[in-house]
Amino acid sequence: MLAGTVIGMATPIVASSANAAPAASSSERGDSGSGTVRRITMYAEELPGNQIGYGLEPGQATIPGPTLEMWEGDTLEIELVNTTNQRLSIHPHGVEYDVDSDGSPLNGSFNEPGETRTYVWSTRAPIHGKGRRWLPGSAGYWHYHDHAMGGGHGSLGLRRGLYGALVVRRRGDLEPDRQFTVVFNGMTVNNKVAPEAPLFEANLGELVEFICIGHGDFFHTFHLHAHRWADNRTGMLEGPNDPTPVVDNKDLNPGSSFGFQVIAGDGVGPGAWMYHCHVQFHSDDGMAGIFLVRNEDGSLPDGAQEALDRYYGHDHGGGHDHDGHAAHSHDDVKEE
Repeated sequence: MLAGTVIGMATPIVASSANAAPAASSSERGDSGSGTVRRITMYAEELPGNQIGYGLEPGQATIPGPTLEMWEGDTLEIELVNTTNQRLSIHPHGVEYDVDSDGSPLNGSFNEPGETRTYVWSTRAPIHGKGRRWLPGSAGYWHYHDHAMGGGHGSLGLRRGLYGALVVRRRGDLEPDRQFTVVFNGMTVNNKVAPEAPLFEANLGELVEFICIGHGDFFHTFHLHAHRWADNRTGMLEGPNDPTPVVDNKDLNPGSSFGFQVIAGDGVGPGAWMYHCHVQFHSDDGMAGIFLVRNEDGSLPDGAQEALDRYYGHDHGGGHDHDGHAAHSHDDVKEE
């Protein structure tokens, strides 16, 4: 494991009780359309480097914030505690809420410094309307973020790290073995640049879910080496004749999000596979990281350490993080 680096092997955070818990079972999460109301408390906290993150416990804020999961038909009540000296909020994409839970100053929906406020998000399954019309459900790969710090659109909060992934699943959806969130924010990946960009790890054959989110002022694309997915809601084809386009590169622009599932190393084997923005000067300036597929037993595959050494030894746009500070050196990735 890399010294001083948080390896991106986070399990999904699911509001299954008064206190959210990671890696909840399917029964704890509730079935699609169950109408379950879940309650969690989140904390907005200052982090080193003039950053701010969301967390599920005091002192546990991260960038990105915890991944929140719901099933279609469920409601999530979030008690947001603002421990900072800045006005902030939490605003979701893809789910339903009233004006009091909008998270925008336009509707007076935000937390003053030190204030606690509850936001309520609800979801629904597809609805059969008149004739052949169907209204969409809430299932998808969405996200949440601040909408109040530094102005009416939360631009300062986004720059400082107040964002995270929101997944709404439909009954029958596959749940992954590993789950990773990739946020292209300005010219950073999760507010970092190479060689500090997240290292994501999985073992050969595991079902891996990527949640990709865009923020900031620049247009990007997301490319994952050696893996491809169906350009639909889940990333998986629904049959051998499914005409959905299969891609390995997709636009990831401010405010957009998508997700997909792949089998780690399927057809290509284990190794150090790159992910990056395919706008060339963006990747040259550090918008690139590694998806490390280990052997099935968790050991490091042949050639992977050498590839990692090249990545960490390369000058990515001067080797600076998003605030211009010199990047730190890394120890080798160790055998598990």
